[in-house]
Amino acid sequence: MTETHRVRPHPEHRPRLIATDLDGTLLADDRTVSRRTLDALAAASDAGVETVFVTGRPARWLEVVSAVRDRTVAICANGAAIADLTAFGTGDPAADPAAPVAGGGLPQSAAPRLIEVHQLLPEDARALAVALRCAVPGITFAVERTTGMHYEPDYPTYFPGAVAGVAPIEKLLDETAEFADQPIIKLLARHTATDPDRLLAAARAAAPGMGEFTRSSASALVEISARGVSKATTLAAYCARRGLGPEDVVAFGDMPNDLEMLGWAGRSYAMANAHPDVLAVATHRTAANTEDGVARAVEAMLADLPAPAGAGALAGGVPGR
Repeated sequence: MTETHRVRPHPEHRPRLIATDLDGTLLADDRTVSRRTLDALAAASDAGVETVFVTGRPARWLEVVSAVRDRTVAICANGAAIADLTAFGTGDPAADPAAPVAGGGLPQSAAPRLIEVHQLLPEDARALAVALRCAVPGITFAVERTTGMHYEPDYPTYFPGAVAGVAPIEKLLDETAEFADQPIIKLLARHTATDPDRLLAAARAAAPGMGEFTRSSASALVEISARGVSKATTLAAYCARRGLGPEDVVAFGDMPNDLEMLGWAGRSYAMANAHPDVLAVATHRTAANTEDGVARAVEAMLADLPAPAGAGALAGGVPGR
């Protein structure tokens, strides 16, 4: 069991926002949010601390957080979009019109509304595909647009219910394609016979400065966003609009796509199951996602928060608003 380091904010400063990754971090391995985690995030909200989900998932795969209370937004697709969660789901799949459909993902009519998009331009995606295919034989591509995924015939896919089209990458990115009016939020490059970190390094070397390259999967899958777009950049801009800076943020993550966010936040937690690079950059560590690591750290943070001036503490050590 990994011991959670307790967050000890400066006496004059209270954390105001939790930024948490989902897969491998907030979610258990069965892709659910535990009761302990739901209770911890609800207690944080009661203490005036907002939770923002910051994930590589597209908006249509956010049904996993429908049971979380006081949802605000999710930063999706590694920073390429922001989804409004304030009117999303009820947490009861039997009664919820936003319940997941077979095959993974929500229909467009039920997915959370996107309120911000940072698209990867088609011409940039085409240039990236050419550079990567020349450098890495056997690589295959998928295109994540705001309304669905499109992929090459040889691309291994595990979410058939979320797929909208299958064709060679040249046709998927053609300006006359059926879905060309839908913004591209990620170009995905997969290889079935190489190491994930080696593929990421090869992609960065093949197309330097052409996009933001990262990964979050256990398989060899590189996720490419537009230049200057990452979890960190979109989170920083969201916080700035709310008058918040890095010192106001506690972040959680486990994979390379979390690195910039963890480096930006004033206080950052690597999960015990995290990638070695994440363990190296985070200021704190917590238990694994299978051991309620986020909940443990949030509980400790709340226990250490000083009560606001003129307010008493609630039972259990959680301060009132």
